[in-house]
Amino acid sequence: MDRRAGLSVRVKLALSYAGFLVVAVGLLLGVVWVFLLRYVPAEAAQTIGGFVPGRDDLVRAFAPAAAWVVCFLLLFGLLGGWILAGRMLAPLTRITRATRQAAAGSLSHRIELDGPRDEFRELADSFDAMLARLEAQVAEQQRFAANASHELRTPLAITQTLIEVARTDPDRDTAAVLDRLRSVNTRAIELTEALLVLSRADARSFGRESVDLSLLVEESIETLLPLAEERRVELAASGEVAAAIGSPSLLLQMTTNLVHNAIVHNGPGGGSVHLHTVVDTAGAARLTVENTGPALPPSLVATLTEPFQRGTERIRADDAGVGLGLAIVSSIVRAHDGELQLAPREGGGLRAIVRLPAAPAVRA
Repeated sequence: MDRRAGLSVRVKLALSYAGFLVVAVGLLLGVVWVFLLRYVPAEAAQTIGGFVPGRDDLVRAFAPAAAWVVCFLLLFGLLGGWILAGRMLAPLTRITRATRQAAAGSLSHRIELDGPRDEFRELADSFDAMLARLEAQVAEQQRFAANASHELRTPLAITQTLIEVARTDPDRDTAAVLDRLRSVNTRAIELTEALLVLSRADARSFGRESVDLSLLVEESIETLLPLAEERRVELAASGEVAAAIGSPSLLLQMTTNLVHNAIVHNGPGGGSVHLHTVVDTAGAARLTVENTGPALPPSLVATLTEPFQRGTERIRADDAGVGLGLAIVSSIVRAHDGELQLAPREGGGLRAIVRLPAAPAVRA
C-alpha cells in the first residue's frame, strides 16, 4: 500500500521526550513565580542589614539563566529521546525486517529476540511461531502437490499405455484391456474424490449438528463388512452414545477411513478390529479404533497422516485405497477442532484415538 511520507515513530518519541522536559521546566518556573517571586516586593530596598533585591532584580538575574536551561533541556531531550527511542524501537526494526523477508517469500528467517519477556519479545516469539507454522504448511503443501501429481500421473500413464497396446496389437483381448482401463479409471476417480473431500475439510465449508459416533461406527462396519470377511478380519464395536458436533457426512467419512485402514493394514492371515465410543471426563466425544497387525515403529506412525503414506510400503492392491485415508481423517478432525492420536499397539497393529467436541446435550 502506498502511503505519503510522515515523521517516523523515533522522531515523534524524541520530540515527545523533549516536549515533556520543556513542559516540566515551565511548570517548575511557574511554581517558583506563584509561590516565591510574587511575594517579593517589585522594588529593591535598603535596610539596616544591607541591600535587598526586588522582584524585578531577581527576574532580570534569573531569566537569562532559565532561558539557557530551557534550551539545554530541549537539546538534551531531543538527543536523549532520539537515543532512547532508537534502543526501544530496535526490536521493532528487526520484526519489520523479518516481516518484509517473509512477504518476499523467505519463511526460514527467524527474529529470535533475546532478553527478558516484554511486549516486543512476545510479539517476536508469536511471529516466529507463525513463520514456523507457515513454513511447515508450505512444505507440506509442496510435498502434497508433488505426491498428488505423481499419483494422478500414474493412472493416466497406465491408460495411455493400454490404449497404445490396444491400437498396435489388434489381436489382443479387448475385454481384458477394457477391464483394466475401467479399474485404472475407477482408481483415478477415487483419488480425485478423496482430494475433493480433503479440500472441503481444510476449507471448513460444512454445517454442524449433533452426530452420534456410535451410529457412525455401526454404519461403517456394515459398509466394510464384506471387505473384512474377505480378509478374515473380525470387526467388533462397544461403548455408549457419544454425540459430537460436526458434519455427519465428514464424520462418517472419518470413521469409514479409520475402519478401512484398520482392515487393510491388519495381519496377513487375518486379525481383528475393535471400535469403542465414549464421552470422556473432559467432555469430549471419543472414538478409539484398534487393529492387530505387524509392529509399527513410532517414527513410521508419526508420518501416517501425511498424504500418500501407506504403512511400510506403497501398497497397490485394489482395496488398499489411494494413500489419503489417514490424511483425510486428520484434516476432518482438525476442521472439527478435535484431536487425533496415533500410537503403535503392544504386540503389533495401530491404535487411533479421535477426540471431538461433544454435543451440549451429553455434557455433564
